[in-house]
This record gives sequence, structure tokens and C-alpha cells, in this order.
Amino acid sequence: MQVKFASLIVVNQAEALRFYTEVLGFIKQSDIPMGDFRWLTVTSPEGLPGVELVLEPAGFPAAAAFQKALYESGRPATAMVSRDIRAEVQRLKARGVQFRGEPQSFGAVTSVLFDDTCGNLINLVQPA
Repeated sequence: MQVKFASLIVVNQAEALRFYTEVLGFIKQSDIPMGDFRWLTVTSPEGLPGVELVLEPAGFPAAAAFQKALYESGRPATAMVSRDIRAEVQRLKARGVQFRGEPQSFGAVTSVLFDDTCGNLINLVQPA
């Protein structure tokens, strides 16, 4: 058994696709119309082969409420790993990404939160 898909709730799929591809540098993998929404996935060129991030629409009240609660409480919706967090932060800041502070060391990891503009906080992490 393997993990193939990880889902992330987004407010607007088109805006999420733009952010994850144009700003973060991910690659669109699947874009299949499904009624009012799309089966929309992206992959990281640096990630494990075959693993896709599903940009899930916040299409029903419970999903939207969960996403909003996470965001308002300052909790990340997911985490992404960097080999050089300080260089990654500088690269993303130059592309307009808004961070909540600077990278901080927590022993086993250094991390910082950023806003994905789609209703989520993402924890950017570099293992020690």
C-alpha cells in the first residue's frame, strides 16, 4: 500500500492552481471537470515520484468550516519540506508569498508558516 494523494481544501480551485504552479513552482498533473468542480492535482518537481496534492474545493459547509477554523487558529493545513529553508523563504518572498515570521529552530526541525492565499497556512519545514 502507498500514499498517492494528499488533499488540501482550497477556497477557489483556479486561484489555487495559479498559486501552486506559478508561485510555488509545482506542476499541474490532473485537471478533470467533475460537475461544478474539478479533480485537480499538482506535483512537486522535488517531491516523491507519483505523489500528488489534490486541490479540493471547499464545496460543502463542513469542509469550509474546518478550513476556516484551522486558519483562524493559526494551525497549518499541511507541511512541506525544504532542503534549505532560508533560501526557500527568500525565493518565495520574492514571489510575493506572505510568511508569518522567520524560520525558527525547534530542535529536530526548523519551520515557518506561510499563507497559500487559498485559505490555508502551510508549514515549511527543514529537518535538522
